[in-house]
Amino acid sequence: MFSTSAALGVRSSLRQCWHQGVARRGFSSTRAWMMTSETTDINKVTVIGGGQMGSGIAQVVATKKYNVTLVDVSQEALDRGKAYMAKSLKRVAKKKHGDNEQAQTQFVDEVLSRVALSTNPSSAVAQTDLVVEAIVENIGVKQKLFAELAKAAPESAILASNTSSLPISRIAEAVDPARRSQFIGLHFFNPVAQMKLVEVVRTDASDAQTVERAVAFVKSIGKEPAVCKDTPGFIVNRLLLPYMMESIRLLERGVASARDIDTAMKLGAGYPMGPFELCDYVGIDTIKFIVDGWYKEGAGLKGDKTFGPSKTLDDLVASGRLGVKAGKGFYDYPKK
Repeated sequence: MFSTSAALGVRSSLRQCWHQGVARRGFSSTRAWMMTSETTDINKVTVIGGGQMGSGIAQVVATKKYNVTLVDVSQEALDRGKAYMAKSLKRVAKKKHGDNEQAQTQFVDEVLSRVALSTNPSSAVAQTDLVVEAIVENIGVKQKLFAELAKAAPESAILASNTSSLPISRIAEAVDPARRSQFIGLHFFNPVAQMKLVEVVRTDASDAQTVERAVAFVKSIGKEPAVCKDTPGFIVNRLLLPYMMESIRLLERGVASARDIDTAMKLGAGYPMGPFELCDYVGIDTIKFIVDGWYKEGAGLKGDKTFGPSKTLDDLVASGRLGVKAGKGFYDYPKK
């Protein structure tokens, strides 16, 4: 349950793309929260979900000398998560210490020593200051988890979801109304170790102190927070998906080929990757999952033709052309 992330593709694709060339109540202004000090009262962090995102978050947190507990449903899943962290940390150590193998090993071992593993969510959060959930993009599963966590975690603990496509306020409905002031979104991007941005998502119920604490924590782990309201897609995906969908509409209307549209955006707009290349990196099934959800019930987006049914998307998904991960999408990707 915890190791899967249906919307991982959008986060992964942003790293792939940018690395190639670019890369409540009473809130007065978003920028005010960006000025918060990096001092934080958070000491213990619990990450729920040992998949690529969860493991990446745990790695970054532990690298910044926090004690972190990584939680998943099985020891096997946790072992995979720890192996992922070790592999990633070795790359970091190589860059940090060059050919000094002893220093490399010491660095990796020290970071991993700060990561505890657990298959019991309730006990793992009993003394935590911050919970970050990074499990499957299924609102029912997330709500069930948070209903359990809210009862077990200290009253002062922040409850955060790493979802990229689901409303934070809907997930928070699973917890007691009194706890919703401490419920927010912390949307990391993949790979977490390289991507600097974290979207800090506040709901109408999120209080000022919770947002301040979250922003301070994000800065303390070397990331850049961007605070936004709880709206479909938050900031990045809200801008990214319409761009992708309009590109697909141009193709469907016969305005230009996918290749020519990609070329135009790379050479004319300076983008490092064209929209169809980006779609393939995101995962075409992931794009369809998100836009279908927005079209059917997205706040302010329900019935919006921008996200309406696309025969191109439907046909690609039905034929298994899901993008790079499938070896074929808008383009073919021969195995090396």
